Amino acid sequence: EEIAYRDTWGKGADSFLAMIYERLILLKGLLASDGSIYVHVDWRMTSAIRLMLDELFGTKQFRNEITWWYRKWSRGNNQFLRNHDSILFYANGQQQTFNVQRVELAESTLKRFGGKRQDFADESRTRKIVVDADSEGAFMPDVWDINSIPANSAEKIGYATQKPEALLERIIRASSNDGDLVADVFSGSGTTAAVAEKLGRKWIATDLGKFAIHTTRKRLIQVQRELKKADKPYRAFEILNLGKYERQHFVGVNPNLREAEQQAQLEKKEADFLALILRAYRAEKIEGFATFHAKKAGRLVAVGPINMPVTRLFVEELILECRQKLITKVDILAFEFEMGLFPNVLEEARSKGIDIAPKYIPADVFDKRAIEKNQVVFHDVAFLEVKPHRKGQSIAVELTDFSVFYSQDSIAAAEESLKEKSSKIVVEKGQIVKVSKDKSGIVSREQLTTKWTDWVDYWAVDFNFESKREIIRTPSFRSREEGAGGGESEFVEVWTGDYIFENEWQSFRTKRDRSIELTSVFHECDSGRRKIAVKVVDIFGNDTMKIIEVNV
Repeated sequence: EEIAYRDTWGKGADSFLAMIYERLILLKGLLASDGSIYVHVDWRMTSAIRLMLDELFGTKQFRNEITWWYRKWSRGNNQFLRNHDSILFYANGQQQTFNVQRVELAESTLKRFGGKRQDFADESRTRKIVVDADSEGAFMPDVWDINSIPANSAEKIGYATQKPEALLERIIRASSNDGDLVADVFSGSGTTAAVAEKLGRKWIATDLGKFAIHTTRKRLIQVQRELKKADKPYRAFEILNLGKYERQHFVGVNPNLREAEQQAQLEKKEADFLALILRAYRAEKIEGFATFHAKKAGRLVAVGPINMPVTRLFVEELILECRQKLITKVDILAFEFEMGLFPNVLEEARSKGIDIAPKYIPADVFDKRAIEKNQVVFHDVAFLEVKPHRKGQSIAVELTDFSVFYSQDSIAAAEESLKEKSSKIVVEKGQIVKVSKDKSGIVSREQLTTKWTDWVDYWAVDFNFESKREIIRTPSFRSREEGAGGGESEFVEVWTGDYIFENEWQSFRTKRDRSIELTSVFHECDSGRRKIAVKVVDIFGNDTMKIIEVNV
């Protein structure tokens, strides 16, 4: 039921092309002088994207419009079947890395022509390519017959836009060498990163979607395990959250304005942000409260700050107003919550007769179409419990509980809206239920989650959290000592205040193996007091982390 992939540029083709153009400019600047770019887009956008690439890279740098042909058996009443996609291939400079690729030829083809050089390679004589019996095969044409991934293939992950590894392998082999850096800024299911890792290339994969990142993470761990089993080298990788750009857009002000004008602009942006959140949550705005902004279904709603986590002080002020005005049911919406805030503060509120439900604001709130289609889901904060085990100088961690209280639609609403011979998955009060209606109109329910472990898709342990600070390099400009105008850029290292979570041990489910370990291996630790971090990713792709202190 969760939407894993959606075109988030919801204002039509113009918006999509503007977004792509900005990213192509960035990629042009990042490419190595001997690098190449391959762009694959929807067939409706290919011609427009080619004009952009001609402008940015120059028509002389165009190399191929590769036709990726695949089998697709569908009807075409007023057109020929669409059985191919286009991939635009441009070089960044005149000195380009390109490794010649060849097509293997059938023995019967070579024997027919006595193993001599010919002008055609296949028996139908439909393509003119060079054959040389003494070479490794014919030069590869720009029409690639690579079928889509079969449904029963071990490669199949189930991600909507997943590409065959054979397609990416051909591209990466052709335009890079061992140790080169490959980037995919729309990584999806992580095929580019997985193939690059297998071929000994370094890689960077980025995506806006949490499902894409989580799918890629599990896939790359599998690749590492396969390479380790085959006694082949592999690299460690890190997952980094590089900014909160959508939020910064809402609070950013024009620095060239006067102070009073800046304050007025900031207040307007904060009001616009609040209106956006309440619309996505389907809540009604209210006035006359110090900490509350809206109401929904008999509950008051408080929206946390846009650029910082909800803290204990924020919740305590909310509880104080609840007691003063006899409020008993509250929802708190926030992008982030202070580490360690829950569940203790909820238990304190419950002892005072106040039911608080903390919920994460999803990135989908910035997607206009998602709001219009009521597809934005505010997930409840989950709680996890862990237990450390000691054996001499070694520590293992056991996952003992994971509590979720998600609700997405209701069983009663699903039963009323269902048509005959249909079904719907509903999440209500932490349980996933399949509601079905047969041809006679009889409704049945099947509970799909039976125990807390059903919610856990992945969990990992960092046995020495806070050992690796998150450091970013930022440009620092200074005036030139000589010459007129401008400034010279230097880089300074700045600690963000966060730490990098290192996956020193992990267990996760795959499509074929649904089992999951609940106790980590024993990890040898230095003597002294340390913090251990445990991260759980649930089946909806949400992260929950808990930090415990142990003394070794």
